[in-house]
Amino acid sequence: MSERSVRRELALGLLLGGGAGLTAVALSAASGLRNVLAFTIAAVLVAAAWWMLNGASRWVTVFLGMALLLPPLPLSLGDAGPHPSLFAAAIGVWAGLARLSAWTLRRRSIALAFVSLTFALLLSVPMAAIYSGWRLALESAVRICLFLISVYSFFYLADGPGRELPSERLVRLLFHAGIFGALFACLDFYFQFPAPVRFAEQFVWLPGGVFRRAQGVFYEASTLGVFCVFLLVMLAAIAVLKLGPALRLPSAWLLGGGTVILAALVLSFSRAAMVSLVVSFGALLWLERENLRIVRTVIRLAFLALAGILAGGAALYAFLPAFLTAYAERFWYSGVYLLESPNLILSRRLESWSFLISYLHEHPWQAVVGIGYKTLPYTGYLGRPVVADNMYLSLLIETGVFGLVSLLALHFAVLVSTYRWVKSSQRAGRNDMRRLFGLWLFAFWCGFAVQMSSGDVLTYWRVLAAIVAALAVGVREAENANSVS
Repeated sequence: MSERSVRRELALGLLLGGGAGLTAVALSAASGLRNVLAFTIAAVLVAAAWWMLNGASRWVTVFLGMALLLPPLPLSLGDAGPHPSLFAAAIGVWAGLARLSAWTLRRRSIALAFVSLTFALLLSVPMAAIYSGWRLALESAVRICLFLISVYSFFYLADGPGRELPSERLVRLLFHAGIFGALFACLDFYFQFPAPVRFAEQFVWLPGGVFRRAQGVFYEASTLGVFCVFLLVMLAAIAVLKLGPALRLPSAWLLGGGTVILAALVLSFSRAAMVSLVVSFGALLWLERENLRIVRTVIRLAFLALAGILAGGAALYAFLPAFLTAYAERFWYSGVYLLESPNLILSRRLESWSFLISYLHEHPWQAVVGIGYKTLPYTGYLGRPVVADNMYLSLLIETGVFGLVSLLALHFAVLVSTYRWVKSSQRAGRNDMRRLFGLWLFAFWCGFAVQMSSGDVLTYWRVLAAIVAALAVGVREAENANSVS
């Protein structure tokens, strides 16, 4: 079926369905202003859906923009309420079903790892019903569906109609979304805007008062930290490969954007994210170690990092001098007292880890099938709810050995694949998009894997969708480059 035929059928279905819905709302509009508002919202949603369906990759950009820049809706559903980006995700499923002829699935290690991890999560839902009841099982299934959005976007962009999305457009979208998101996070920390919905209670105690840590539009400060690291590694890879002009991102924009994003990372007060950034930068330099210009690369990265740190530090000192002191002391005391009081330094994580490891020692069969994905913080099956703050330990208990092995397989597949992308481009002497995505994602994933030891980062589905989208586009760029060569 041609794209024109697809658009015609989609438009017809949308007009019929949307027209029926609008007519129903219009008939009741005379009863009050609320129905008039509902009619207007419905009309806007129908128009937005029609626009997204008329382009194979439009819903992807809308979904990512909404996921990264909008807060959840102020409704009492879930931990933070439903998110408006789910509307765009639903349109994306419709767009994929309407363009079935455009799908060409290929066997890849990354794709197989995603499928394996998805099955591991799904198989744990019956266990959640058995051990924790149908309500927690339903909540587990909902969280798996949120994870599946990223999996679907991977196949849609790598093997489906989304192959038409240019890699340069995705990079620019993430860059601009990152700047606006980080800038809002900085302003939100300074002015302490009223939270539109419930957020995690994470605070910084300063002489001038108690401040909510920078979270931006995300539920947790650590989610913002992951997003900032993801973007900073992207900017570093662009700078190292000198691809700014090709991406229409001038050096001044990269430096200014990096400064804002780094400031947001600092204001998130996330030590794990900062450690992840250090690991990622180390991996980036290691991957470029055979480059004859390695000294210049190190100097360029050091200059950019120093300029960003000085600019961000000067801004923090001008507006929040007490915070800069508190931030430095937090890292200083973390190093000094790590061996003396590791449980306190690690925010009592050792206490939770010891409890979970003891439980596994006493009930080893639980590691076979698990007790249900994301039930640990809510179930009383273990005696009390526990926040694991460790993706590996959490998956082992919640999804069993199959889930843990699937996650490790995903790490292995991503690192091996991205490493090959970089090496292939280096051998060909090219600074192309394949090399950019390989360098960026290999370096970031090294830090990402480390950060999973201190947080359940797979539940950060909005940021995970952006990461997986970049991974899918990188897969596509690598295959296109291989077919040309």
